[in-house]
Formats: sequence, structure tokens, C-alpha cells
Amino acid sequence: MSKAGALNLASGLGGKIDKSDVLSAVEKYEKYHVCYGGDEEERKANYTDMVNKYYDLVTSFYEFGWGESFHFAPRFKEESLRESIKRHEHFLALQLGLKPGQKVLDVGCGIGGPLREIARFSSTTITGLNNNEYQISRGKELNRITGVDRTCDFVKGDFMKMPFPDNVFDAVYAIEATCHAPDAYGCYSEIYRVLKPGQCFAAYEWCMTDSFDPLNQEHQKIKAEIEIGDGLPDIRLTGQCIDALKKAGFEVMWSKDLAVGSPLPWYLPLDKSHFSLSSFRLTAVGRFFTKNMVKALEYVGLAPKGSQRVQDFLEKAAEGLVEGGRKEIFTPLFFFVARKPHSGSQ
Repeated sequence: MSKAGALNLASGLGGKIDKSDVLSAVEKYEKYHVCYGGDEEERKANYTDMVNKYYDLVTSFYEFGWGESFHFAPRFKEESLRESIKRHEHFLALQLGLKPGQKVLDVGCGIGGPLREIARFSSTTITGLNNNEYQISRGKELNRITGVDRTCDFVKGDFMKMPFPDNVFDAVYAIEATCHAPDAYGCYSEIYRVLKPGQCFAAYEWCMTDSFDPLNQEHQKIKAEIEIGDGLPDIRLTGQCIDALKKAGFEVMWSKDLAVGSPLPWYLPLDKSHFSLSSFRLTAVGRFFTKNMVKALEYVGLAPKGSQRVQDFLEKAAEGLVEGGRKEIFTPLFFFVARKPHSGSQ
């Protein structure tokens, strides 16, 4: 692992949080979750603070290990992780039928990896909506580097109260982002409002599948590990997402869990039994090196105190995700396309 890579990771840890406050931010974030005595209602009531703290704390880890696109993808044999992620983004663009010059909204855009890829693939103008200042500043820097800053931009805002007028976008998409919403109906209603009549919204959602048993303690443990490790107030069932879309006024064109039938499991990059040079930092050996590097950086003062705690709950999340995938009780790949009727009114 290069010295430059280590220093870049260290410089970004904590995001916009003052470096001296990172440890207290970690402690406050942890207390929102079941593992530390928190409850679902508190997480939903304070979702903005919880999710902002989460992404301030983890964004540098995500970018270091995963790249610019923070999401999973179904994967073919002999296909690299990066290739599968690009194909997954292109698939979404094709399902939306994006055309050159259209005005598109990316809801919960992260640092803009999918935004840049889809904009170049479809020749569209994309606005990324994000409520995290650190991710926006990083995304703008990457837009400038890749040369899409004239056609793509970022807006700081809450996807439960979007700062856009009605009927303004030709298409809207969300990639593993609206799972952070405390209320799916409220979030989908805002998307419905800003989308032009007759146009479509497509998303990949994190969901518990029909195999999830809320009375099964092991299932509950896995769900709680995913929630704390990924900044989620709750994880909805697939059917709850469909019901929320219909309640918001959408016509659901089609939906499917794309994890079903994938030649390689979506959780393969996180599986400790799997080794890959192309995604080395995500493997058990790579995560071991990262953990010890962060420990060393924190010890010498290059990384803020609390950084190792962040690495620990991300490791817990990885374990929960792999177990959830193996038991087929969780999917990050529930995909749907929904259309706003031409009548346009809810």
C-alpha cells in the first residue's frame, strides 16, 4: 500500500468534522444504533444528523477501498468489480431511456461516481443531490478532474425536502441511497413532485427480502450490523418500497431483485474467503492491512482519534452484508422503474 495512498486516506478521515471532534462524533453515531442501545424511532427522527455523521466518518474509507462509486452490482464470471459497477450504472441509464441533453437528478449522489459515468455514457446533464458538505466538495473536485463540471453539478439538500420546483427533471434515479430515508413514501413523493409528468424514476434499493424473519434473532443481528455499518435508520422489505411508490402516485413499470440469478454473488468482494488482486483492498488481507495502517496513523497523530472505531463498525457491516447475502435475507439490488402518469397530480 503506497505512502501517498495512506496519507490521502488519513487527510480525509472525519470529512468536515473537526479532527479533534471525530471520536465524540463516532460515539454519538454509535449510540443511534441497536448494538449500543439506540432505537429505530430515534434514528428516523435524527436521520439528517446520523447520516451526515456517518458519511463524514466513512467517505474516505469508501473511496480508498471501493473507488468513486459506492455500490454493489450483479457480476458475471471473469468480470472485474469495476467492470460490473460500470455495467450496473449503464443498465440503469438504458432502463430510463436517457437521451442526450436531458436534465436528470441523482438522488443521494455520494461523491458522484455514478453521476460522472452515466453523464458520459448518456450525454445528459445531471444534478447530484446530497446533504453532506464533505462529499459535495470532493465530488466537485472530481468533476473538475474528469471534465464534466460544465454539465454536472451538485446541490446541497435533503431528499425529504428537495430544493427544486415541481416538474423540472426528465428523469430521476437513486443508487443505494434512498435506503437512508426515514420514510420511503415521503422520499418518493418528493421525487414524484420534481419529476416531469410521463417520465420515469429508477432505483436500486437496499431491502430485506421475503426470507427475512423478524422473530429470528440471527436475522435481527444481521440487520442491526448492516444498519450501524451503513448509516441506516431501518431496512425496508421489498414490498414496502413498492407500496410506497404506488402511494406516492407512481405506476410501477417493473421490479426485480437483481441479486437473484447473478452468476457471482454481489457480496463476493467482501467475502473473507475470496481473494482478488484487482480489488485487493476489499479482501480479508487488504482489510487487515488497512486496519493496521489506520491504527498506526492514529497512533502517530496523522489520523484523528476515533478512526479505528470507524474501521471497526465498517468491518461489522461487511460481516452483516455477507451473512445477509448468504442467507438471502438481504439484497442491495432491488431494482424498479416507476413512471409518473401524464395527469401529473398526486
